[in-house]
Amino acid sequence: MTPFENKILFSIDLEEFDIPEEYGQRISKEEKLGASMQGMLRLYELFQTRQLKTTVFSTAYFAEQQPELVRMIAKDHEIGSHTYNHSSFNIDDLALSRKALQQITGQEIYGLRMPRMGNVDPVEIKKAGYLYDSSLNPTWIPGRYNHLNKPRTAFFKNEIWEIPVSVTPLFRLPVFWLAFKNFPLGVYKNLCETILKKDKVLVTYVHPWEFSDLSKYKLPFYIKRLHGERLVRRLEKLIDFLQYRGEFISHMEWICYLQSIEKPDRMV
Repeated sequence: MTPFENKILFSIDLEEFDIPEEYGQRISKEEKLGASMQGMLRLYELFQTRQLKTTVFSTAYFAEQQPELVRMIAKDHEIGSHTYNHSSFNIDDLALSRKALQQITGQEIYGLRMPRMGNVDPVEIKKAGYLYDSSLNPTWIPGRYNHLNKPRTAFFKNEIWEIPVSVTPLFRLPVFWLAFKNFPLGVYKNLCETILKKDKVLVTYVHPWEFSDLSKYKLPFYIKRLHGERLVRRLEKLIDFLQYRGEFISHMEWICYLQSIEKPDRMV
């Protein structure tokens, strides 16, 4: 890697499809797992066909229910922790999920992403054995969080690398999953290109369940505006666009690169 090559950190949050329960709709365990498994297989096939590298942040619960799928993904992609269960959390889950994922994949687990981009003490993350956290969206999401005062790009703090999800310079427009499906694709591409020109790295993510059929679920329009095959087609177009503008790498590969060029106490 060189400092002049654009890098694309496209990641996937592999979790139980529990978002209908946030809106009062109870669904079965089988549906929660099935929607995510179906979407993950579509994403896996797409990334394998294009020979792209990604990071999949999986809950330990999902991995325990679908170990063969997670082991298959781990052969070519990085696996990170999305804690133990997507709908609940206690501090012990940091270490427990990491241990469970390591046992399932047979690989070291270096990275963490909290469900719903939650905030956890970096000291606890380090104590659980992680090298990096990618749970910061340095923008304002009404009703969720306000991180407009946080760094936009990777930084080292409390012996942990923090890898924020990308936002644009100046106005901090986000490019995470909701932006990808709700902004016009041309606008979204322009935001990504603006970020790459400024930062030389683009960090974004999606959920596998978005790529399943969501038509029967009572979800807000902005969550299921695009889903299933239509969203797969949109992602294919985005990948076609990004492949000519940067190299797809895993989060851990980015950390190795940062460690090779930066002093630990320096902001990137």
